[in-house]
Amino acid sequence: MAYIRSRRRGGFDYWPGFVDALSTMLLAIIFLLSVFMLGQYFLSREVTGKDNALVKLNRQIEELTSLLALERSGRADAQANLSNLMATLDAAQRDRDRLQGLLDSGNANAAAGGNAASAAQQALDAERQISARAAAQVDILNQQIAALRRQLAALEEALNASEQRDRDSQARIADLGSRLNVALAQKVQELARYRSDFFGRLKEILGNRPGIRTVGDRFVFESEVLFDTGRADISSQGHAELDKLATAMADLEREIPPELPWVMRVDGHTDKRPITGGTYKSNWDLSASRAIAVVQYLVSKGVSPQRLAAAGFGEFQPIDPGDSDEALRRNRRIELKLTDR
Repeated sequence: MAYIRSRRRGGFDYWPGFVDALSTMLLAIIFLLSVFMLGQYFLSREVTGKDNALVKLNRQIEELTSLLALERSGRADAQANLSNLMATLDAAQRDRDRLQGLLDSGNANAAAGGNAASAAQQALDAERQISARAAAQVDILNQQIAALRRQLAALEEALNASEQRDRDSQARIADLGSRLNVALAQKVQELARYRSDFFGRLKEILGNRPGIRTVGDRFVFESEVLFDTGRADISSQGHAELDKLATAMADLEREIPPELPWVMRVDGHTDKRPITGGTYKSNWDLSASRAIAVVQYLVSKGVSPQRLAAAGFGEFQPIDPGDSDEALRRNRRIELKLTDR
């Protein structure tokens, strides 16, 4: 007991305070991790909802396009029927006028021969029969004309309804197109955000060394960083730099949602000096071989081949039009571009 009292009198015990501080820090870290996981969960749900909405909009646009095509075909048929009915109506009116003239002529002949002799009675009867038949035909034609006019009115109404549906469909297509453009713009902005984060992280990993730079939406390696002159075999120095790139891309694949369509395009470029002899027939051949070599090396380091594409541009996309050694060196490069498929 005397020993314990002497220990207490001898100095202050810091251990309980240290344990409390450590516990508090651990709880804060756990809280931050929980907030981060919840944020990732809600972000994933939001992106999934946007993709479902985009698929639904595309399906609605296809349905409206088919409906619009059917409406236009029906309207064309209705207009053709209308033209035929108008022609028939004109012909019927001409026949009615002709028969009406015959009827009037028969009535006049019958009136003129009322006091004639019995020898003219047969002619009168014949004229009356002709007049009766003409009158019957005129009535039939009048009925046909009335029916044709009803059909014309129905066709006009159908055409007006078709044109209104056409206008409504065009308005809906325009609205859906606008919504689709908004959704696509959101996808582009999301991909741009991931690209900015990726290039920032890649710049931290590779450091601010000569021959590596960011130009707009592209990350650029000068060819001398990865290849020896005139060759498409990656140098040992290039292996070290591409190992860092592969690590950054592995992190990027884990962060970008799988439903977001993206690809890392590797573009090979050369200067404008022609190739004479050797393995490669042209600058185009050399630039494509270098881009393919970079893609194959990244795949060997675990990067998914579905997220990579290789392209060769030869000397046809220079970034410096000059002829100096510095301009030629800048044009010999490998560019990385994060883009959508």
